[in-house]
Amino acid sequence: MHLPRIVVIGHNKIYDIIDVCNELKLGGSALIICGPNTLDVAGILVKDLLGENNVQTEIKTVDKASIEEVNDVKKIAKEINANFLVGVGGGKSIDIAKISSFELGKPFISIPTAASHDGIASSRSSLSRGGEHVSIEANAPLAIIADTEIIYKAPYRLLAAGCGDLISNFTAVKDWQLANKLKNVEYSSYAAALSHMAAEIIVESANVIKQRLEESAWIVMKGLVSSSVAMSIAGSSYPASGSEHKFSHMLDKIAPKPALHGEQCGMGSIMMMYLHGGNWRLIRDTLKTIGCPVSATEIGIDIEYIIDALINAHMIRPERYSILGNGITLDAAKKLVEITKVGE
Repeated sequence: MHLPRIVVIGHNKIYDIIDVCNELKLGGSALIICGPNTLDVAGILVKDLLGENNVQTEIKTVDKASIEEVNDVKKIAKEINANFLVGVGGGKSIDIAKISSFELGKPFISIPTAASHDGIASSRSSLSRGGEHVSIEANAPLAIIADTEIIYKAPYRLLAAGCGDLISNFTAVKDWQLANKLKNVEYSSYAAALSHMAAEIIVESANVIKQRLEESAWIVMKGLVSSSVAMSIAGSSYPASGSEHKFSHMLDKIAPKPALHGEQCGMGSIMMMYLHGGNWRLIRDTLKTIGCPVSATEIGIDIEYIIDALINAHMIRPERYSILGNGITLDAAKKLVEITKVGE
């Protein structure tokens, strides 16, 4: 089990990177991985700050989270003899830094510029391989530096999506418990409790989050880090990825224009909680308060794809047992979207 040794969340905390590197005894040379947009948002600043601490740096911009990009990053890291990596940005940059650092045997620092999903601090990496999204073992970051001023300035839709990803922990934990009872899957009550707490933070703070303040970013980041740590403790994504994630990944495959990951997971968790016999209305009301889509119309995906994804979601990672079992029927899927109002 590998957990972050340092977690820094707050205003202007990006400037703490020098202190963080000194405390972790990281120096020499570093490779910074960021996207085209996050290069200007924080990538260049990180390069300048590390330069002030006599760290030699190179920047690699990435366009997508793919095996090809990972191989490019590893090649550059070896060429410059990088002692550590820094992932700056959203999902793709940090995912690539994660898997690259794991395969290189080098530590990495995670510097998220948006709070859109819980992969910013987990030990799993989601990459595209042959058109399929795959979850790969990777390194958890040695440190996380989340500057809430930067995150707060990102589009609010990203923050709302992060809330959707977090609230889906409710159903992920229920699926995990079900898999433990029916398939004897290894279960950690501590990891489950931590994951559940991260989802509860969103429910309890919805009225604050919706105000779109810097405090909103701080609250969501706190939840995302907790969720990520829960996965590291469990040694798998079980605490934060269940039937709702299967639904989201299937939508990614079949919908002409999928929505954000967290948006799809949040909407999926409404329906999966209904299947579990839990309080699906609480999830729906919370997402609605925050401004995360709760229906096909709001998310911009035709209902036919929603229904198709429900019917076929069980085929995503079939070894991962969930409330979907061996699949649900067309009639059951239609009834599900009607009762939960996702079909509106």
